[in-house]
Amino acid sequence: STRHCPWKMNQLPPKSPVASPMSESTNSRGEVLDNLSMDSFWLEVENIKQSAEAEQEECSLADVKIQEEGEAEAEWLQDTGLSELLGDPGSDKDNLVLLSTLTKTQAAAVQRRLDTYSRSRRRKNKHPVRDVRDIFGVVSSEDTAAEKEESSPDPLWHNLRTSNTQRKTQDYSCTVRNPGKEEVFNMDVAYSEQAAVLLKGSFLSESRKLKDGNALIRFKIPKGRLGVTRIGDLSAQDMKKIPTLALIELTALCDILGFELKRNKAAKLKTTEKRLFGVPLNTLLENDQKLLPNTKVPLLLQALLSCLEKRGLETEGILRVSGSQTRIKSLEQKLERDFYSGLFRWDEVHQNDVSGLLKRFIRELPAPLLTAEYLPAFAAVQNIPDLKQRLQALNLLILILPEPNRNTLKALLEFLSKVVARENNNKMNLWNVSTVMAPNLFMHKGLPSKIPEGKEKQLAEGAADVVRMMIHYQDLLWTVSSFLVAQVRKLNESNSKRYQFCDKRIKNLLRKIHTDKDKVEKNQREPSKIVKVHASLLLKDSLEVHLNNATRVADVLRQFQKNLCQNGWNIVNTVNLLKCNNSTEYTNLLLYEVGGNIGEHCLDPDTYLLDLYHINPHAEWIIKQNPSYPRMF
Repeated sequence: STRHCPWKMNQLPPKSPVASPMSESTNSRGEVLDNLSMDSFWLEVENIKQSAEAEQEECSLADVKIQEEGEAEAEWLQDTGLSELLGDPGSDKDNLVLLSTLTKTQAAAVQRRLDTYSRSRRRKNKHPVRDVRDIFGVVSSEDTAAEKEESSPDPLWHNLRTSNTQRKTQDYSCTVRNPGKEEVFNMDVAYSEQAAVLLKGSFLSESRKLKDGNALIRFKIPKGRLGVTRIGDLSAQDMKKIPTLALIELTALCDILGFELKRNKAAKLKTTEKRLFGVPLNTLLENDQKLLPNTKVPLLLQALLSCLEKRGLETEGILRVSGSQTRIKSLEQKLERDFYSGLFRWDEVHQNDVSGLLKRFIRELPAPLLTAEYLPAFAAVQNIPDLKQRLQALNLLILILPEPNRNTLKALLEFLSKVVARENNNKMNLWNVSTVMAPNLFMHKGLPSKIPEGKEKQLAEGAADVVRMMIHYQDLLWTVSSFLVAQVRKLNESNSKRYQFCDKRIKNLLRKIHTDKDKVEKNQREPSKIVKVHASLLLKDSLEVHLNNATRVADVLRQFQKNLCQNGWNIVNTVNLLKCNNSTEYTNLLLYEVGGNIGEHCLDPDTYLLDLYHINPHAEWIIKQNPSYPRMF
């Protein structure tokens, strides 16, 4: 049965606190986790195992094809939109403009994959691709031993491998620096560039070991002049560019840290006659959007979470205490039959059975919620010693996820945060919730989980720690780094010029990557500017705004509100404005940057508009009502 149900472990480790052998990079964090009980994790694994045994016919394991040398690099280049570098005549040459936006470390990551691919082609006596030095210019390339090793089968839990050469560099402690104080989480500079600077310097942190397993560092994202961008602030068109950029940056970060990033090949999803459980997220959302347009999270998951929020948050042991497997299976069948008709009676279901249905929904997805392709990378984040760099990797992985997976994961994590917030009543702290949910997110029947002997405890703790970070730091993780937004702007500017590339043009353009990054743009910036802000859906008039170095988005919205109330502007549709104490609250309104080098961008209230104008002078600024604000009329 172990062959057919890969989430069943050959032998569960004892529940004693005796630690299994750990790598150097996880020793100090392991000392922290030794004090935290893993009983909930192994109990959940046992419950999953029993559920799988009852339905063994559904636990078939797809064969995972081992990629030959060069295949992974070719697939990576295709996924990043750089297949033209492989000599693919059918690729879009406009994608090559992406290379002109890359940082030094990102460009080096691309070069490294091209080097590996070129070597594999030469070994196979095939026509070699263009020499990478003709593209990037002569850049010193230190081939690591890891690049020369032959590919080997990669277990689910252990896909980032430490490079022998990088072990000579500074070993960053994973213990907490200055616990109780806020640390800066810089999103203005590419993470890989930050890591490269640390490796070159003599970075030594005065660290103290974390004794309370639930005490986590508080990170603060410093707001620059352009504010902070959250997932959802960018248009769908611009967000489509983010995963490609994030993948390149994640690869560059792993290269700098000395880890090798490997991905699973996306498996073909099996068709099912069911309508809810075991149905791909995309299919679920397509069906749900026929009933409720713009649905971003499956309606069934919304219903499960809503039921638990109303009646389960105060229940002791919620999520940990399992309901009856027989009842849960019966409830699943009733949901398949009655959910969309509205006949299912949620008030008759016990809270523990609802939590069982929630976990079953996640496990039964044909592909893992964290995706088959990137589940190994999520699991391997634990191998990065430094907490800030683990969060950087997680932030990039979240951005790489397909939108349905990312939205569904966010809804789940928001609910789990609410469970933790009621810890005094339900006795479920952050670690308890993390250990219960980790097996449901990281163990999947469609993927192999070859766990090295003696590593069960270490890997289980690492998986739970990753879930804990996703719950605790979700606001940070759902932020789009400023350096990625800047790269999107450059892509849009370059695409608008519609360059016609040829080999000579590519060489000349890309040789400038390393020199242009060091140049400071010397644009003559105006000290002030008068611009028009539109609110066509709300008003017939536009608002003239005098911008100076101190003008922020919040100031413009206040000015808009003041003029609206005092000057009696002609309101197009009163219903579109919210009234509170006979005045319109500016907090109900949002300012968007539209056009120029961005599609549409919802602006942070602390954005300095003159700085934004200098970066995107051709954009329009439009005031809209906050779509998430509750209507009060």
